[in-house]
Amino acid sequence: MFHPRRTLRALLLPLAAGLALTALPATAAQAATAAQAAATLANGGFEADGSGADTPAGWSEYGSTGASFVESGGHSGSYRLSHWASSAYEVETYQYLSGLANGNYKLTAWVRSGGGQNAAYLALKNCGGAEQRTDLPVSASGWIRIVVPVKVTTKQCTISVHSDANAGNWINVDDLSFAPGASGLSVKGADISSLAKSEAKGGVYRTASGRTGDALAILKSAGMNYARLKVWVNPADGYNDKTHVLATAKRIKAQGMKLLVDFHYSDTWADPGAQAKPAAWAGHSYDQLRTDVYQHTYDVLNALKAQGITADMVQVGNEINGGMLWDEGSTSDWTQLAGLLNSGYDAVKAVSPSTAVALHLAKGGDLAGTRWWFDNAVSHGVRFDAIGLSYYGYWHGTLHDFQTTLDDAAARYGKPVFVAETAYPFRLDSKDAHENIIDIADELVAGYPASTAGQTRWMNDVASIVEAVPNGRGLGLFYWEATWTAVAGNGWDPADPSSGNGWENQALFGYDDRALPAMSWFGHR
Repeated sequence: MFHPRRTLRALLLPLAAGLALTALPATAAQAATAAQAAATLANGGFEADGSGADTPAGWSEYGSTGASFVESGGHSGSYRLSHWASSAYEVETYQYLSGLANGNYKLTAWVRSGGGQNAAYLALKNCGGAEQRTDLPVSASGWIRIVVPVKVTTKQCTISVHSDANAGNWINVDDLSFAPGASGLSVKGADISSLAKSEAKGGVYRTASGRTGDALAILKSAGMNYARLKVWVNPADGYNDKTHVLATAKRIKAQGMKLLVDFHYSDTWADPGAQAKPAAWAGHSYDQLRTDVYQHTYDVLNALKAQGITADMVQVGNEINGGMLWDEGSTSDWTQLAGLLNSGYDAVKAVSPSTAVALHLAKGGDLAGTRWWFDNAVSHGVRFDAIGLSYYGYWHGTLHDFQTTLDDAAARYGKPVFVAETAYPFRLDSKDAHENIIDIADELVAGYPASTAGQTRWMNDVASIVEAVPNGRGLGLFYWEATWTAVAGNGWDPADPSSGNGWENQALFGYDDRALPAMSWFGHR
């Protein structure tokens, strides 16, 4: 963690003290540095001056300039840019580029932040279009790479590091590069598997202003473009089966969204701790299980196709860290697990060769575990098109751990990656009598409170990390169970109608059934 060890020099505030930095006219910012403007970013690693530089070479400052300085402890080199002050401050460290060829550019930087600021972000502005920003995720120890894309249309652009901070707040920034390129997310989705049962039990969904509406239409209007549906074989409550998947898929496609079908190959929840065979497959031989996987997968997907719907992506298994269809398909026998997975793959492609097949693990911050699993899968000939990881920050490691694992999976296996599940609480108390999965402050991720703002911040920061996966291999994210509100009869146990919901404080609809601000993450680039 950053511990400032310097005497803060007198703050050189502008005459218009307290003036918001955004009020600085673009022409003034450009004129201030016009003499040294160039078409290439200068001193992006902050190595030119050594520790203690008031204004880094090639850069300019505005606002509480004493809060912006170079010090030792870089990401790759010896030095970094830091923002910090013992009292509240607002400062911008910026560099104006001119003589650029028009086109798409991408700013890449490595950052850390202790959190707590009113705002802390990198921006590209005065480039000819709308200003583009990426907030700094809260990461007090590990460095995180973020990107900011922009389209330059006026042959110029200003690169900005901006802090609007409270006393003692700090950020570190290093190794900035500005080069031709683009970024963004193609998947901005949510798992809505609970929706059909919720509606059948009286669940209501409202817009932010309180108007009752179709949950899918509300999510779509916020920018959601992809829906994920789990499918169980013969669930006790009759939901999340083929019939309900077919019906909900029609609604998804009617909204113009894409569809991910998530096969659990079970009658109930499948995850790292539970991969129970469906009752109908109990006692089947391994060879018969391979046939079961193929026929079940083909049956559901072909039924979708028969009603004019082709799944855009399919998960063969759900959180299969320990394998699936235990015991025959556990990771204690990779040859058998590979055979089961490839049966699912073959069934998907038999229905639609264009449908992407994803393999899905939990523990998205577990680099060693993810490598072990996929190294084994590849060495045993498992076929797949994409890698999905669950990443819940209160269980699966730091944001730095997550980025390291995600980047490594994309590079090591040459496949696109996505977050198959993530979520965050907007409050801690429960609406029903069932204890929430996350319900005390000590369980939260540092810097991300259980509030509507904390939930929104979490989603945007995780999205920024996926967007930054090199070579455009970060597909996007699925928010887990956006519509699972506390509706009587729609609890966690399909065999027990009286069971409650431990997740309603992590839905994207509040306790008043209204759409929450975190839906804004669907508008991520």
